[in-house]
Amino acid sequence: MPMLTVAQAIVLWLGVTVTMSIHFMPVEHQTSMVTLSVLFFNHLNLFISFCEITLGLHISTIKEDYKMLKEHYKGKEFDACIAFLTFPINSIGELFDGRRVWSKMWSTYSLYDPSYQNYESFGFFIDVGNGWTTILPTTIVDLAIVRPDIMSEYVLLVGCVGIATYWQMMYGALIYYLSYFFNERYVGKSSGEIAGFVGFSNSLWVIFPLVGIYASVRVLDDGDFRVFAS
Repeated sequence: MPMLTVAQAIVLWLGVTVTMSIHFMPVEHQTSMVTLSVLFFNHLNLFISFCEITLGLHISTIKEDYKMLKEHYKGKEFDACIAFLTFPINSIGELFDGRRVWSKMWSTYSLYDPSYQNYESFGFFIDVGNGWTTILPTTIVDLAIVRPDIMSEYVLLVGCVGIATYWQMMYGALIYYLSYFFNERYVGKSSGEIAGFVGFSNSLWVIFPLVGIYASVRVLDDGDFRVFAS
């Protein structure tokens, strides 16, 4: 029996990191929907950033795995998604194994969008770029939420970094949608699968960044972090 599956590891990461952040933040921040939305998204994005870095580091493995998955799951792409989510993680080492475990996220997603196994595509570069560039900025925003006392002198930094970072994420997701549908990569897939695996998953990087932009503008306008208590 595996220590964890991929799905369980993702849920565990979000549960532990978000709960710990809520525990250490000021009480008045703990009931704010703006705060909880930004916090949840930042920790989700932190996990995805690790996976996006894996995309860049292990693109050769992803290309080869995609070829095998495409042949094995032809016409049964949904089964490939279930196989990934239930993929066993047998040790702590494997939990951080980008090549063996997390690269499968991209070879599986490539069944719906082959551009992710192509290092010449926009999807590849926007995601790898986000992976390397959004970890520090979202951590700065998290610090302002959890420890506003030590970030009180950096209001301008938090607001500007927040606007720039969340805009980058949202714009990238919108252009990705345009690229996906313009190039008709949805052909041959059911509308339900496209809505779920492409539409819903990427919409998180539109909806939550909008909340992040709102919070960041409020930080600049208010000159403090009261938005995280509202």
